Amino acid sequence: MPSEEELIAERKRKRDDLLKANVNPYPYAYDKSHTSAQLQDKYKGLANESSTQDKVKVAGRIVSLRRMGKATFAHLLDEQGKIQVYFKFDGVANYDQLKLIDMGDWLGVEGAIFKTKTGEVTVWTKKFEILCKSLRPLPEKWHGLTDIEQRYRKRHVDLIMNPHIREVFKQRAKIITTIRKELDSLGFLEVETPLIQKVYGGANAKPFKTHMNTLKMDMFLRVAPELYLKRLLVGGFEKVYELGKSFRNEDGDRTHNPEFSILEIYQAYTDLSQMKELVMNTYIAGAKAVHGSTKFEYQGNIIEVKKPWQNYSMTDALKKFAQIDADKLSEKDLNKLCTQHKVKVEKQFSKGMLIQALFEELVEDKLIQPTLITHHPIESTPLCKPCREPELKEHFVERFEAYIAGMEVANAYSELNDPILQRKLLEEQAKQLRAGSEEAHPMDEDFVQAIEYGMPPAGGLGFGLDRMIMLLTNNSSIRDVLFFPFMGREGKDKQ
Repeated sequence: MPSEEELIAERKRKRDDLLKANVNPYPYAYDKSHTSAQLQDKYKGLANESSTQDKVKVAGRIVSLRRMGKATFAHLLDEQGKIQVYFKFDGVANYDQLKLIDMGDWLGVEGAIFKTKTGEVTVWTKKFEILCKSLRPLPEKWHGLTDIEQRYRKRHVDLIMNPHIREVFKQRAKIITTIRKELDSLGFLEVETPLIQKVYGGANAKPFKTHMNTLKMDMFLRVAPELYLKRLLVGGFEKVYELGKSFRNEDGDRTHNPEFSILEIYQAYTDLSQMKELVMNTYIAGAKAVHGSTKFEYQGNIIEVKKPWQNYSMTDALKKFAQIDADKLSEKDLNKLCTQHKVKVEKQFSKGMLIQALFEELVEDKLIQPTLITHHPIESTPLCKPCREPELKEHFVERFEAYIAGMEVANAYSELNDPILQRKLLEEQAKQLRAGSEEAHPMDEDFVQAIEYGMPPAGGLGFGLDRMIMLLTNNSSIRDVLFFPFMGREGKDKQ
């Protein structure tokens, strides 16, 4: 079998032969009349071995090629599917050029429709034009690209060899369109905020750092859009959302990619209760758009997103799913439990943070049906209002995280708008940052000054959009719903 280098050399020779014959193998355009799907649908009722005088022009990539001397059959793949084309030596003026085409080349074909004796809708070619001579051969035969790492690294080839993968990304687009329509119908305004920021913030995450040469200053790719969206509330907008990219300098795994899509929503004069309704309604709308139902399958589980969702405080969830009554345990007891369960903790962790660490390790993966977890420790969330109940406000915040299929899929707050308390909490975070924490929030003086002008009470909600799409398209890895997921050096990727 020829090597890839030999196959490429042979294709280059064919390209040169076309040029010598005054054939441009890279023309500028082709005026096709139909897609493969349109023809398959229009002529599905045509009897076998029947022909028409209907003239069509189709175009696509050659994905099968069968030469039979004085006749040739091929399949062209376009965005919507495949269509067979037939060439006969005495019916096409440039039939000899077929010897210069290969699998993977792009072709434009003009001819009439007929149906073969096996019932396949086919174009009887009268004219054809080479639209692009490919130089690199497709993976061996038409068996698909099966190596998972190569599929992610060469998504363009994956989409050729495994056309069904395109459906995932069509569904992704449908979900995003549905979310936008849902929020627009509720009077939300879609906005854009900076991706490159002088001070990052809005999430506990390690940022990507860059440098602006002109100003001689370090900059950061945003870890979340939160602090800029809240500035818009200060400025008088009451309902805003942003759907875009954020970046976190962390390892990739099944549910994380360093570059990811996030949806953040802020609404003035609301609190956590309205955010609960918003997350449930958005998931219901997405499920209906893809599945026509609030029920769908995900990795062997039937998920039901209709209201109401299960709701537990973090300590109640620990008690129910891990049989740990954290309220009755001391900080020392919780540290022992973390050691026993091999939970990673930092030396300076408070009782609240130890409870959260145990929850993440022992409970999260058990939350299969949609569940809202409330009452996070106050130390975990410097941008959130404390609980309004007097007996809870010293220890817990008005926050929930939503879980489905063992994954966190959304995070929401009753947003903190007390500038004195906000400054205090961010200064504490900055102290942790200086002490070596990689994920603490920096002090953002501009943000604090912004809310000193007055920010109305508000609720905020953040979605991991890629995880939502994983769930609704039944894909187990975030890489399956990203066209071009991040990959490490070839052969050294961790996933």
